[in-house]
Amino acid sequence: MTGVLILDKPAGFTSFDAVAVCRRLCHERKIGHTGTLDPMATGVLPLLLGKATRAASLLEDTDKEYEAGFRLGVATDTEDSTGKVLETSGTPVSREVLESLLPRFRGEIMQVPPMYSAVSKDGKRLYELARKGIEVERDARPVTIFKLELIEYHEETREGKLTVSCSKGTYIRTLIADLAKAAGSLGVMTALRRTKACGFTLADAVTLDEAKALSEAGTLEEKLRPVEGLFAHLPAVTVSGAQATRFGNGGQLDLNRVGAFRRKKPEAGLVFRVKTEDGAFLGLGKTEPEQLAIYKLF
Repeated sequence: MTGVLILDKPAGFTSFDAVAVCRRLCHERKIGHTGTLDPMATGVLPLLLGKATRAASLLEDTDKEYEAGFRLGVATDTEDSTGKVLETSGTPVSREVLESLLPRFRGEIMQVPPMYSAVSKDGKRLYELARKGIEVERDARPVTIFKLELIEYHEETREGKLTVSCSKGTYIRTLIADLAKAAGSLGVMTALRRTKACGFTLADAVTLDEAKALSEAGTLEEKLRPVEGLFAHLPAVTVSGAQATRFGNGGQLDLNRVGAFRRKKPEAGLVFRVKTEDGAFLGLGKTEPEQLAIYKLF
């Protein structure tokens, strides 16, 4: 099988667990995922099957969207509700206060990664040090919050829900902890559901139970999305039959001979979806001063 399976990952599974299950269901050994979800998290997890695994290195910087549950008044060592409670606070926080603080966390912000994270420090994963009770200094890193909205909040319980659209490398639990701190309280993430990744949403996803049923019926392959869908945001260029053969064999194309570029030659460094005259997706090409070079073939 070759294509993209959009899985609605259940809670309690690591991303690698989900890959292992789908490897059996799809009868395909080559499967990778695009962006790890913690075991407590659920939602959109695009799985790359067969030749689609070649796209993995090109998808690291894609933006993602989440719905995150939170509770104020408590802090844990993991910044989520699965961790050890370190401190509590009875300070009340109103919805108005939270709403007024949200603009401060939109746009590009600096964020210190949590100790329980896969970030490396001097060759060691932070979570490895955290499990030994070791805490080290971490450098703040820039991340971008494109959207941050409070969609639910109960002042009595100090529990609520945020919707977040963010760049790669953003820790939602740290965002919640920082927001709570700004409100004069403490905070932990209680739930996390990824609603969008790589341009796919929950509407595109199948649950593990659905995938199992489809596999038993022999129809799971029908749920695969084409690899090209991962790059729908890139412009497409159609090439002739001879050019398609050359490109598919790893050869560069003369920009002056590509029909779409005859009137206006594109600047160097742009990436295009390269397609045949009958609409077949060949791969990605990247413009050089006079050539359309191979960026990735599929």
